[in-house]
Amino acid sequence: MFKALVVLVWPVGIGAIFLLTALAVKRWARDRSVPTTPLNGHGDTLTALRTARSSIVGMLLILAVGALAVYAVTCLLGVLVVHVGPSIDKPVYSWMIHHRVHVWKGVMNRLTKTGNTWTTWGAAAAAAACLAAFYRRDKWLPPVVLGAAIVIDHYLTLALRHTFHRLGPPDSPLGTFPSGGCDRIIVFYGLIAYLIWRAASGRRSTAIWLAGVVAALGFSEAYSRVYLTLHWFTDAVSGLIYGGLILAVFIATISLVDGPGRGAIVPAEAEAEAEAEAPTWPIRATSAPQ
Repeated sequence: MFKALVVLVWPVGIGAIFLLTALAVKRWARDRSVPTTPLNGHGDTLTALRTARSSIVGMLLILAVGALAVYAVTCLLGVLVVHVGPSIDKPVYSWMIHHRVHVWKGVMNRLTKTGNTWTTWGAAAAAAACLAAFYRRDKWLPPVVLGAAIVIDHYLTLALRHTFHRLGPPDSPLGTFPSGGCDRIIVFYGLIAYLIWRAASGRRSTAIWLAGVVAALGFSEAYSRVYLTLHWFTDAVSGLIYGGLILAVFIATISLVDGPGRGAIVPAEAEAEAEAEAPTWPIRATSAPQ
């Protein structure tokens, strides 16, 4: 019976996340979508390149400062986990060891790979290439953002691992604080979802659903890591918090440097309609009646 209860934690958790997401969407059902701004492809190429270069430099500088802030906050969390964590982690670890189901363990072994390093990096690289191809302006944004996420997340996590030499569970080949798998799920899939949303939608309801999907992926990763005893429970929770902090820094930086989503991917119908409604310049002056 207890083994069944442990297995049921996963579907119940996923169901609860999507139920809360649906309620949040229903709450904002009357919100109107952010209008997309039609883009004019005729511009000064040299000016656009200079603007992109300054935007990239500014974005990387802000991200560097944000990464330091995330490191400081996560260090405070690490001190709490190191001192209080064992009293929580050891009972959870013992419970999982004695109540695991062999078949369900195999399922979790496959599910937890969604947060592996090369899986998330591959998803980020593929998304960067696809979004750069479809963006009609600011084509530099997806590759720069996702590339910076790979570098910052990797080296920031290494810095935290060297700061807190916390060993993982006895049967785990992985380290320590915080859980890299949980962190990467939130950072990379969250960024991919945000970049798609700001370019193609802008609707608040869509943002809520995408956030719900990312939250469900994060929950699944944390559950699988704890169920397989690859990480301590507090390491998995810390990984989700840590990933959320990095994601928040990236979203805030993108909004600050590049502004709100302006419809970088403009449907052909919307663009044609906007061009039809725009006045034709110059307007011929009509002579006044004599």
